[in-house]
Amino acid sequence: MPASKNLSPGLVRLCVVALIAGVIIGFIGGGFRWCLSHLDRWRADMLDWVNTLPGPGWLIPIVVTAAGAIAAAAIVRAMPLASGSGIQHVEAVQRGEASPPPLLLLPAKFVGGLIAIGAGLVLGREGPTVHMGAAVGAAAARQAGLDDRDAREMQTSVGGAGLAVAFSAPIGGALFVLEEVAKSARMRIVIPTLVAVAAAVACSRLVIGDGSDFHVGAVDPPSIVLLPVFIVFGLVTGVMGGVYSRMILGALDLVARFDHVPVVVKAGIAGAIIGALLAIDPLTAGGGDTVAQKVLDGGGLALPLVAALFLIRFIAGPLSYAAATPGGLFAPLLALGALWGMLFAALTDAVLPGQQPPLTVAMAIVGMSALFGAVVRAPVTGVVLVMEMTATTTVTVPMLAATAAAVLVAQLVGSPPIYDLLRERMLASGIDSSAAPSSADDGPDTGRNT
Repeated sequence: MPASKNLSPGLVRLCVVALIAGVIIGFIGGGFRWCLSHLDRWRADMLDWVNTLPGPGWLIPIVVTAAGAIAAAAIVRAMPLASGSGIQHVEAVQRGEASPPPLLLLPAKFVGGLIAIGAGLVLGREGPTVHMGAAVGAAAARQAGLDDRDAREMQTSVGGAGLAVAFSAPIGGALFVLEEVAKSARMRIVIPTLVAVAAAVACSRLVIGDGSDFHVGAVDPPSIVLLPVFIVFGLVTGVMGGVYSRMILGALDLVARFDHVPVVVKAGIAGAIIGALLAIDPLTAGGGDTVAQKVLDGGGLALPLVAALFLIRFIAGPLSYAAATPGGLFAPLLALGALWGMLFAALTDAVLPGQQPPLTVAMAIVGMSALFGAVVRAPVTGVVLVMEMTATTTVTVPMLAATAAAVLVAQLVGSPPIYDLLRERMLASGIDSSAAPSSADDGPDTGRNT
C-alpha cells in the first residue's frame, strides 16, 4: 500500500503530461493526414491531366517526384535525424542508446514527410507521425521537469499516439508501444500511453473525421476447415517477410556504396524512377492506401495487374526508403500484404475451387497482418492494427493462426525484426538527436541513410 501511495502522485503527473502531449500530436498528426489526403488528390489530378497531354507528358510526374525527393532529402541534410521512419530512433531512445528527439525535428519531419509522400514515393505516413509524437512527448517531458527515465517513456508513449493517429487505430497504437518499443507493461508506461493515445485520436478525428481507414463490406468468416490453408499462407508469408527485410537493407547498402554521390542526387534518381512508375500506373507508387482499398473492395483488380503491382511495389518500397527522405514502412507493407493475400486466394481457388464465401477479402486482410508480423515482429500489434483499420473481426482466428505462423518462420529463417536492424544502422552511423549538420553535409553523401 505505501508503494502505491508513493507511485500515485508521479503517475498522475505523467498522465497530465501525456494528456497535453497527446492533444498536441493529435492535431499535428491530424493536420499531417489532412494535408496528405489533399496532396494525394492533387497527384491523381496531375496524372489525369498528364494523360491528356500530347507528346512526352509522362516526363512531368518523373520531374515532380524527383524534385519532391530532392527537396525532402535537402531537409534531411539540415536535420539528419529526420531521415527514414524514425521508429528505430524512438526505440533507441527508449533503450537509453540515443538522446530524445529535439522539437526542431517536428517541422523537418512534417514538411519533409509531406513532400516525399505527397510526391508519390512508396513510404508510409506513420513514420513521421510516430517520430513527431516522440518529439512532442520529449519536449513536454522537458518542460515538466521529468527525470531521464520518465522522459524516455513519455516520448515512447506519445510516439505510440502518433501511430494511433496515423491509422485511426487507438488500441493498435497502444499495443505498438507495449509490444514493439517498450516491450513492457508497467503501469508507468501503460496508463500514460492510454491517456496519450485517447487524447490524440480524439483530437485527430476533429480534423479528419471518424471512421476506419478502410471501408470493408461484410466479410463472412471462412470455414474452420480452411484453417490449414491460412496456416500454410502464414508460413509462406514468413519467408516473404524475411526477403522483404533483406530487400530494405540491401537497398540501403547499395545506395551507401555510392558515397561519392551527394545524397540529394541519389534521392532525385530514386524519385525519378518512382515518377516513371507513376506515369505508367498511379497504383504502382504512393503510400498504398488506394491499392489496399481496391483489393479490399473484392475483385476490383485483374489478377495479372495484382501480380504486377505486387512485384513492382516489392522493389519500389525498399528503393523509396533508401532515398533517405522522411517516411515509414508500415503503410506500404500493409498494401503489399493485401496484394499478396489476393494472389494467394486466387491460387487457393485454383486448387480448391468453389470456396464459399470467396476468400479474396479475407485472405487480403490476413495478408496485411501476417506480412506486418513477419517484418516488424510485433504480431499482436499487427492483428489489432488491421482489425481496427478494416473494422473487421470475422477473420480473427485465421489472422491469429497465419500471423503466428509467419512470425515463427521469420524467426526460424534468421530474419531479425526490421527495426532492430535499422536501429543498429542508425547507431553505427552516429545519428541521434544531438547530430547536427556539419561542413561534410555540403559535400558528397557519407552513407548515413537510415
